[in-house]
Amino acid sequence: MRIKQRQGVFDIVEDIGTRRVPGSTTYDAHEHSYTVTGGGGNMWGTADEFHFAARKVSGDFILTAEAGFRGEGVNPHRKWGLIFRQDRDGNSMYADAAIHGDGLASLQYREKRGDETREVKAAISSPAIVQLERAGKTIIMRAAKWGEALVETGRIAMDFPAEVLAGLFVCSHEIAVAETALFRNVRFDVPAAEGTDGEKNPSPSRLELLDVETGLRRIVYSSAGHFEAPNWSRNGTYLLYNQEGRIYKFPLDTMRPELLDTGRVRANNNDHGISFDGKWLALSSHTEQAGRKAGSQIYVVSVNGGEPAKITDQAPSYWHGWSPDGSTLVYCAERDGNYDVWAIGAKGGKETRLTTDPGLDDGPEYSPDGAFIYFNSTRSGRMKIWRMRPDGSGQEQVSFDNYNDWFAHISPNGKRMLHVSYPPTVPAGSHPRNQRVMIREQELATGKVRVLAHLYGGQGTMNVPSWSPDGKSAAFVSYTYGNPAI
Repeated sequence: MRIKQRQGVFDIVEDIGTRRVPGSTTYDAHEHSYTVTGGGGNMWGTADEFHFAARKVSGDFILTAEAGFRGEGVNPHRKWGLIFRQDRDGNSMYADAAIHGDGLASLQYREKRGDETREVKAAISSPAIVQLERAGKTIIMRAAKWGEALVETGRIAMDFPAEVLAGLFVCSHEIAVAETALFRNVRFDVPAAEGTDGEKNPSPSRLELLDVETGLRRIVYSSAGHFEAPNWSRNGTYLLYNQEGRIYKFPLDTMRPELLDTGRVRANNNDHGISFDGKWLALSSHTEQAGRKAGSQIYVVSVNGGEPAKITDQAPSYWHGWSPDGSTLVYCAERDGNYDVWAIGAKGGKETRLTTDPGLDDGPEYSPDGAFIYFNSTRSGRMKIWRMRPDGSGQEQVSFDNYNDWFAHISPNGKRMLHVSYPPTVPAGSHPRNQRVMIREQELATGKVRVLAHLYGGQGTMNVPSWSPDGKSAAFVSYTYGNPAI
């Protein structure tokens, strides 16, 4: 049965195979979630019966979702998952990431119309997050339990047509029964083509708000243009981000960007942020100056806009943190061929070097109580999070494992930090665009880490302080070379 109403990003909502118990899909626009109910005897053998919500997609893409069944269910072989399908016929060629009621996770596929279904079983049981990717003729399944990193669980070759139907499905495995699954954080991401220069060919952008307790993500703004690095205002009413050298204010009531006046300073990059008292905005902007090296310099301006005052004299200097009392700025700067953490008065003056390691030290940010400066460093071989006292003493590593962690942001209550994590395959000293990255949370007292978001992004995703003032949410940017609205 074809249901004509569009549900969220899906415009194909129907039952596949013999209709016995009708299925349905409903989209909750507030929660950005999909409730999918499906019947059907099975998705196996030479033909299938199930309910799905799909859209037509061409080329390479990644589909990711978090989901789980509602209720105990009837048959342990009931399934929810993600699917790529040639067409609506019950015996169509397809590939899916199927999660069964008994916990079995597998990459199922039918190579030709009417062929027997095959599968690649995953080592993981009962994952909550699944991902299905099409990369040329390769189909890849990844899965994870909630809070953990995605791992590849299956890879096959499939000669699909250029355009496929891609979406969500539920099969009850009982012809007289319907089962229901709730899907959330559903994202279609189009990766950059091989060899794409992310600087010369910037990607479309999505501004997202992340609930740090539940991991629920909401897209509040999308654009074909490239923007970066959201700050959350201290009163919680708006965000700031940079785009094409300018700073934009994004009120959370109207959700319509407004250009912020920064006078003659119009080459702003993604290192900017608001003072703890909410009155001032620090900017990093490319500067040409006679007799001195050109590059990023630090400026301070009223949070309401105006003509900024230049704080640093040497380039490059990239702002990252205000001291809680507003008297000091900390930043990453290259001096004599090495990038270290430096500090300077908020009104200028002599700069002070706080780190001296020959590796890259970057992203310094004060804890809300002013006791520590957190920063990321390659000195252990990976890019990991470190901290030190405001005078540079007591430097110690605080994040561990094989991922490369960038830009620690400390929660308003000082108990947790968020950071962006790159896979080990990305060089430790590099934070490029066009990557499969994670936003992770770490409890500072225990060191416990959990993944809050899997996304396509990297540079520009979360470079600067982005916690909401109540500590319940964080803002970030995800990227895609496809339609940013989905």
